Amino acid sequence: MSSDRDTPMMDVDFPSTGFKGKGKAVEVPEETDNLPWVEKYRPVTLDDVVSHKDIISTIERFIEKNRLPHLLFYGPPGTGKTSTILAVARRIYGKDYRKQILELNASDERGIDVVREQVKQFAETRTLFSKGFKLIILDEADMMTQQAQAALRRVIEQYTKNVRFCIICNYVNKIAPAIQSRCTRFRFSPLPISQVEKRLITVVEAENVNLTKDGKAALLKLSKGDMRRALNVLQACHAAYDIVGETEIYNCTGNPHPSDIESIVNSMFSDEFTTSYQMILKLKTERGLALQDLLTGAYEYLEGLELKSHARIYLLDHLATTEYRLAAGGNEKMQLSALLGAFKNAIELSAKSS
Repeated sequence: MSSDRDTPMMDVDFPSTGFKGKGKAVEVPEETDNLPWVEKYRPVTLDDVVSHKDIISTIERFIEKNRLPHLLFYGPPGTGKTSTILAVARRIYGKDYRKQILELNASDERGIDVVREQVKQFAETRTLFSKGFKLIILDEADMMTQQAQAALRRVIEQYTKNVRFCIICNYVNKIAPAIQSRCTRFRFSPLPISQVEKRLITVVEAENVNLTKDGKAALLKLSKGDMRRALNVLQACHAAYDIVGETEIYNCTGNPHPSDIESIVNSMFSDEFTTSYQMILKLKTERGLALQDLLTGAYEYLEGLELKSHARIYLLDHLATTEYRLAAGGNEKMQLSALLGAFKNAIELSAKSS
């Protein structure tokens, strides 16, 4: 395969359209009953991975023309980045694809020594009696140190003739520009809820999961386009409960139930400061929730609530500020008091404008 030393960068941003087809087991010789469902139903071929049709068709053209460049996959978790490159490896190398690839999780092995030793050693050795190139997959590469990325850039330049890199990350801005310029970039968007639902139905039927209608709605809501999260939560709930409903989904994930969020928001609007404060503290203790969990639910609830526009903006802004302060190490009790005060101010703002 012929290739230039520096592959020109392409920045491709395609919408996603979900998965299709029945779940297929990963290629393992033993039974797959004990596998996590994420692995058990991971797409095997490029035809199975149809969540990003334009991305797949572009990569297929690269393979057909024998001109696969270095690849950079980025986007939110659970959108098919790793599944796509493993399907590409199977397409190129066949059943023995594992012998031709080096797969590293850069969040665990993130230092310069990994690049100098494992990556470089694999890159500089050719497989006997084999033509073409090998494939190095660096997952979660945005966790690599700057020194490791600088060393990686040199390895990419030096071994382009017999190695192709696929760099996978969530945040492309954490990848050095010099590495980005040497890769063809593809953005993996969050999966549409309708397509996540189709995949879940396939798994539910295959595993005989007793999933209720409200349970499915809760699971899809909490997944937020992340197929990995949806399958992991479904498997955990199926192991813990005979019937998987809305309450079981929220209990399993540790997220506050919508009814609890509604009670909290209504209390902050209507009850006195001390009454509302004590009610929230009691609920947090009984449910084992953190204030940060409640903020996320309250934010979503307020977005669908009928409020004066300026009061809504004021509250949403204060919720975001409180979440930031908590992430920075702020005291929960102080932030809860400030949040209650913000709700009382919002009531006054709404009353003045009416």
